[in-house]
Amino acid sequence: MMKMTRRLLLAAVAAAPLMAGAAQAEGLISIIVNDPANPYWFTEGEVAKATAEELGYDANVAAHKGDTNTESTLIDTAITNQSKAIILDPANADGSVGAVKKAVDAGIPVFLVNAEINQEGLAKAQLVSNNAQGAALGAQAWVEAVGDSGKYVELFGNPADNNAQTRSNGFETVLTQYPDLEKAGQEVGNWDRTQGYQKSQSLLQANPDIIGVISGNDEMALGAIAALKEAGKLDQVKVGGFDGSPDAVDAVKAGEMQYTVLQPVAVFSEEAVRQADNFIKNGETGAASEKQLFDCMLITADNADKYSAPFVLDQ
Repeated sequence: MMKMTRRLLLAAVAAAPLMAGAAQAEGLISIIVNDPANPYWFTEGEVAKATAEELGYDANVAAHKGDTNTESTLIDTAITNQSKAIILDPANADGSVGAVKKAVDAGIPVFLVNAEINQEGLAKAQLVSNNAQGAALGAQAWVEAVGDSGKYVELFGNPADNNAQTRSNGFETVLTQYPDLEKAGQEVGNWDRTQGYQKSQSLLQANPDIIGVISGNDEMALGAIAALKEAGKLDQVKVGGFDGSPDAVDAVKAGEMQYTVLQPVAVFSEEAVRQADNFIKNGETGAASEKQLFDCMLITADNADKYSAPFVLDQ
């Protein structure tokens, strides 16, 4: 699976433009992601598109950028275009339920990736990273980097995304085992690098003696690194990320970030399309359950050289 995923990811950039105008016999698969300006969501869309085209479908990628109204409009477009299936990274755990239901009512199966909705039985599958497992993995690596005493702060993701709370809870489960570690502050950074930078500035001003920043994703962590560099404190404060983005891996190699937790987005994006194809052709996904968890992996300086393509770590 991993070797196939890597090939598809590389092909997405090199070959997809040449295939865009080709006639596809199997119909259209519509892919809706959050914001491709973030390399995580870009990879999600490109891998899904490359997989769909490999399987003989036409495919397009659109972005809602976290806005449920835009998401609803894109679902309408997918319905109008008579999509055979929709691959969706939902904008909001509660707010996206209506958009999914609209597609299902139109007879179009929906396959969710990366984030869940708070209703089961609508989507044919919900494929997500095992965020609790990944958060525990990252938090333990973070403790090994910073030690078991001192003040730290947390950057929290988008509250409308269940992943944000799951990761925060996972951090808490591990870090509360160390009574001399004190969480001095927490700010919402909405998965965004600029907000991570701004919120880190505020946290540093309020807590100049912190020893670490633990972040719900890489973009916020990279923002924190920029703020720490500006304050001349990067050598005193350890930073941990989550996603496994190319920029984060570069920061790990440079010694600026202690680790990043790799989400297997390249794996489950491919798998979602394959399950959609199976459902279109056979009426079933082939999976044992609607909700499916994919384990995360830790990237540190020790194995960063095995990072062979965006969000792909060779074993």
